[in-house]
Amino acid sequence: MSAEVVERIWARDAALWTGADEGKWLGWLDEPWRMREDVDLLLSFADSLFGDVDDVVLLGMGGSSLAPEVIRLTFGRDRFHVLDTTHPQAIRDLEAKIDVARTLFVSASKSGTTLETRSHTDYFHAKGGVWAAITDPGSELEELARKRSFRACFAGEPTIGGRYSALSAFGMVPAALMGVDVARFLDRAQEMADGCRHAEGNPGLELGLSLGENWRDSRDKVCIDAGASSFGLWAEQLLAESTGKLGKGLVPAPGEPADGPDRQAQDVRLANEYELGQEFFRWEFATAVAGSILGINPFDQPDVQSAKDKTKQILASGDDPLVEPSGSADELFAQAQPGDYVAILAFVNPTAANEEKVLALASRARKATGCVVTHGFGPRYLHSTGQLHKGGPPTGLFLQVVDDTGEEIAIPNQPFGFGKLIRAQAAGDFASLQERGRRVARVRLEEV
Repeated sequence: MSAEVVERIWARDAALWTGADEGKWLGWLDEPWRMREDVDLLLSFADSLFGDVDDVVLLGMGGSSLAPEVIRLTFGRDRFHVLDTTHPQAIRDLEAKIDVARTLFVSASKSGTTLETRSHTDYFHAKGGVWAAITDPGSELEELARKRSFRACFAGEPTIGGRYSALSAFGMVPAALMGVDVARFLDRAQEMADGCRHAEGNPGLELGLSLGENWRDSRDKVCIDAGASSFGLWAEQLLAESTGKLGKGLVPAPGEPADGPDRQAQDVRLANEYELGQEFFRWEFATAVAGSILGINPFDQPDVQSAKDKTKQILASGDDPLVEPSGSADELFAQAQPGDYVAILAFVNPTAANEEKVLALASRARKATGCVVTHGFGPRYLHSTGQLHKGGPPTGLFLQVVDDTGEEIAIPNQPFGFGKLIRAQAAGDFASLQERGRRVARVRLEEV
């Protein structure tokens, strides 16, 4: 049976999952070799910036930002910044750290239409800087890059979905700009990909079978080793968006203790930084295997659009989004049942101080409920775990946290600013969760 699963994945057999269009989304299987051919191009571009650029800012969301963020944290690159929030104060904070004129801005979006990324791009482009883009061929962003004479535009691979794109241009262009030895990184990924062709001793297969078989035993909370917590930022999206649908799903819980009847422990193997290339592929392959056990399409995201649609409706109305408190944390936590999980959804400025407050709230939730507790910053999590929240099992208790967005920052060519945008995103997701009958409350940051 194991040999058959491996063979069918490499044969692009959609019937292994649901028989839909899965076979069209398996380009990630070949990506370590495809990207390896472009290493000299990436390094040449990085070298061309010498003397012109002090900092790099990646503008992206979800699959376009999470792998670069994990690479940045793993390799400790403090002159590389990832902007995946629409909070006005976070944008001000970033702007205060950099000299815009000596900053490379990389606008990254597979579709080329991601609202947050296009808003960030228009805002910073009006201020100057050096520009590049990463996007799929023929997208609106590619056309914009050409129109605005960006220094470079790197093509994504259309047969790879965003969350499987870590080893594509969306991960490797940023890695090159951080000074990572991309050839070595991809060589390690190739070794893992080769290992994932075997019926025996296949690391991706073994992880995938463990994920799926534990799920069958009602252990759907995946407790990822706390020592590799930054990896969890990427693994969260991969697992949640791939499996959280049709009322099923694996609930990623980085750093959570694995002692509980609804939990499974999974390790991240990072003997050194360059093992990250291997782990990206191992977890991608494993998620495809687990998806076959869950009986879902691990390459679509049918419920992500709902929060986006609600946000657009709120913005189109012209009204100021209502993000008033609703219910309380204690009332929400009191509804917890065995097998549930709590998600803290923070639409606040993602500073270290605010993260400490969110973690303290998570600790409080853990003590009050005895449940696995996850947390994420909005709008980042909308592109990460949002699919699971709305399409996965109805076992989540969702506590949204909002703050004062402060003085507005206008977005060029839009009738709304960043403050209104993030409030609309919070209101839109809250409404979407309510619409699905999820248990949800909203509190203000200063009250927790």
